[in-house]
Amino acid sequence: MQDINLNNITIDKLSLPEFAAKNIEVSILRLDKIHPVISGNKWFKLRYYIEEAKMLNKKKIVTFGGAWSNHIIATSAVCLLNGLKATGIIRGEEAAELSSTLKLAKKLGMELIFISREDYSRKKIPEQFNNDEYYFISEGGYGIKGAAGAATILDCVEKEYFTHICCATGTGTMMAGLVLAGGENHKITGINVLKNNPETEQNVRSLLPLNKMNFEIIHDYHFSGYAKYKPELIRFMNEFFRLTSIPSDFVYTGKLFYAIHDLNASGYFPPGSRLLLIHSGGLQGNDSLNKGTLIF
Repeated sequence: MQDINLNNITIDKLSLPEFAAKNIEVSILRLDKIHPVISGNKWFKLRYYIEEAKMLNKKKIVTFGGAWSNHIIATSAVCLLNGLKATGIIRGEEAAELSSTLKLAKKLGMELIFISREDYSRKKIPEQFNNDEYYFISEGGYGIKGAAGAATILDCVEKEYFTHICCATGTGTMMAGLVLAGGENHKITGINVLKNNPETEQNVRSLLPLNKMNFEIIHDYHFSGYAKYKPELIRFMNEFFRLTSIPSDFVYTGKLFYAIHDLNASGYFPPGSRLLLIHSGGLQGNDSLNKGTLIF
């Protein structure tokens, strides 16, 4: 398997009339280009966990996620690259036909253990993992090390140029990292992809020092909830690709790009703003859509 290549990252500047009319610059940090499997922000969130596991001489990584989890598939690939054994604790009963995400994770060597949604929500870990052999990584890479790794995302760009840094948020780990790395004059805006989940803000705050709270999470663009969508989102994603040649996923980045367009239309960003949008990868999630739904 090929290695991570940060040199593949580009900063794609959008040339769309709706932003130019308001004197607003929009650039997209293309983290999705770093690796075909470990796409986007996933490697950044994992990097310090893997570093610590190797330092502690841990050979077995255990982590958590659902059937279409970007984190699960990225962890399987990162472990393969680093000579580590990976186990994924998967939310819900095993389906007769595995998702393409889980099929690939298994092909990459990850052991899959399925537990009930109730046990998963209670964080009940199967008995065989209650020993010191294993190094645990939380769902989505959530935690201090995940946020520290995510902070290094902004090493890939001249961050001082931008006034706003925007991302989609799930666990809040990447957003916490962006806040950590951002300056006092940056406005960090997160688009929550979860419905009725005010805990996201608390998750972010719990990873930050008290003097680093310059962020806002917007809850209006979840399209009915995590991994849910409506026809207007799909139409937007297709049109956005037609105009920019930038693919997005319906779980995270599609909602981010849609939200930024809508917020711009409503005057959320002051004239002269320079926006950096984080393309966090996750394009494999589109495999769950019917063929032909997207034009890319």
